[in-house]
This record gives sequence, structure tokens and C-alpha cells, in this order.
Amino acid sequence: MPVTVIVGGQFGSEGKGKVAHYFAREMGASVAIRVGGPNSGHTVISEKGPIIFKQLPTAAILPDVQCVLPAGSYISPVILFEEMRLANFTPSRLIIDPNAVVITNNNLIEERNSKLGVTIGSTQSGTGAAVSARINRLGDVKLAGDDDSLKPYVRPSTPFLRERLNKNERIIVEGTQGFGLSVLHARDYPYATSRDTTAAGFIAEAGLSPLDIDDIVLVIRTFPIRVAGNSGPLSNEFSWEELTTESGSSFPIVEYTSVTKNIRRVARFDPEIVRQAVMYNKPTRIVLNHLDYLDVRNIAFQNYTPETLSLLRHFEEKIGSRIAYAGFGPDHLIPIKNSLKLA
Repeated sequence: MPVTVIVGGQFGSEGKGKVAHYFAREMGASVAIRVGGPNSGHTVISEKGPIIFKQLPTAAILPDVQCVLPAGSYISPVILFEEMRLANFTPSRLIIDPNAVVITNNNLIEERNSKLGVTIGSTQSGTGAAVSARINRLGDVKLAGDDDSLKPYVRPSTPFLRERLNKNERIIVEGTQGFGLSVLHARDYPYATSRDTTAAGFIAEAGLSPLDIDDIVLVIRTFPIRVAGNSGPLSNEFSWEELTTESGSSFPIVEYTSVTKNIRRVARFDPEIVRQAVMYNKPTRIVLNHLDYLDVRNIAFQNYTPETLSLLRHFEEKIGSRIAYAGFGPDHLIPIKNSLKLA
């Protein structure tokens, strides 16, 4: 069945939002699914400039794409409605499964009163508390089907998705965070998010079958990041100042987290976490973002320099997989030609 799943291969912020929007457009997707909650932000470039989505899939800015928040979603209605306004989003294009969970004030208070912000660098969006409440099954969870503000959008999402798949229409599942943050598979547990972050986990949250997937896109970046604070080990960590100098940029390069607006930690490329992500997800394609961080000339040329191509081949050798696409800046993606021929 024609389902593409977008997965992060490191610790999040790999550029999945840009990639999900790109493939939704290029593959003519009729449906985009966003799983997870507002504890992660995905940036996409619209006609009005960049928009950071925490609830809607980035394909929401495409005019003919139906957007689905499935049962595996955790929803802040305030954030969702603001995103719909910013994106000039037509309400009829949104479907919310009745079993999606609404993040309540109690969830927010519980998480902000916890020590997770200090101990693991949690964004404290209430998502983790809502996940915990759902698993505890104590009857204190608010479902989307019980929220009056969401009722105009609520209907069972899986029958709708099955109808589209039976018509052979392409569906994009936009996963969140990165493999290295999976609560099941992270090598650095408990420095993890509250959910599984593999393609299999995203498909389960979307209400689809593993047999529906024909395309898994693993998104990685040249210099992996973690969020600020005590967010876990990060091999070969260095500074944004060093990265800026090595890239040849005349302007400072520095990143802030989409949700908390704190400066991210950054490190040199670590092939081991990517090899693990490949092993658990078995991607059909790999996208490498932030080639402009390797050499600022890449973004000026809107292509990769010969020196960068050599580095790409080095990365391929280290991770044991081909890299199919290269990303430059916030909105540019191109196929990579002459990638390494691996046995």
C-alpha cells in the first residue's frame, strides 16, 4: 500500500518537517498524518515565511492535502487552532480520531511540577503526562471525542485512511523526534521521549498496518543535536562557534529549539546512532540535511561542492547505506547523484 513514513535518525531536529512537506508535494499525497504531541516542532517554509507546526503536519500548507491527527496523537486545542489560523487552514481538511488524547491543564501542571525539565531536558508540554495518564487507565484521560471544541473535526480516522489506500492514494506519516529518543530503543534511556520513535511505532499510532508501508524515509543531519540542558550524552560535542568557523559562514550559525527556544547542543557526525536507526527502521531512502553546515558554499550553489560530495561518500561508508537526498537550508532538497555503490 502507498504509505510513506518519515523517521528521524538521530536525536530529533533532523529536518523531518521539510522532508515530509517535500515528499507530500512531490509524490502527490492526498493525506498527511501527524503523530505525537506538541513537545516537538516541525518547521516548513510557506508563502508567508516559516511556520513551526507542533500539531499539524507540515503538508497542511499544501491546498489539497487532507490532514489527520490519529488515535496516537496528543492534542493541545489552543496550539492546534492557532496553527490552523497561521496556515489559513480550511477546517474541512482536518480529521481528528475520537481516541486521540487532549492535553489538559492538569497534564501541564503535573509535568511542570515534575523534575523532568532538569533531569532529562523535557520540554514540559504536558505530552508525557498525557501519555502516562493514558497508560495508567485510571479514567482521568480526556479524549478528543469528549472535547466540545474538537467535535467538528472528530471522526474515526482509520476507516477514512483505508478508503484512501484502497484507491491507491499516497499517505505521508510524519513522525516526530528521532530514533535516539525512543522510549523503547534509546541507547541512553532514560534520556528519551515518552513514546517509541521508530517507523513501526508511528504506524501503530496512525492506526495503519505494517503491510501498508512501501516507503520509509530516514532523515539525518550532518551535525546531530540534543536539546539544551541535561538531555543526555552527545558524542563529540563541540560549539556553534567552531561549526560556524569550519563552515566558512560570515554569519553566526546557532540553533534554538522549536518549542522551548533554548540553544541546542551540537556535535560532530556520529555514524553509530545512524547505523542503529538504519537497523531498526530499514529505510528505503535516507535524506542528509544541513549540508550548508559542512560548507556554506553549498547553499550558495544550491548544490554540493566536490569536497562535500567526498564527505557524503565518507558518511555513506560509515553508516553502510546510501544517501539519496541532500538538504540545504530550510527548504531546499535535491537528489544525490553518483552515490556510493555499496555491496
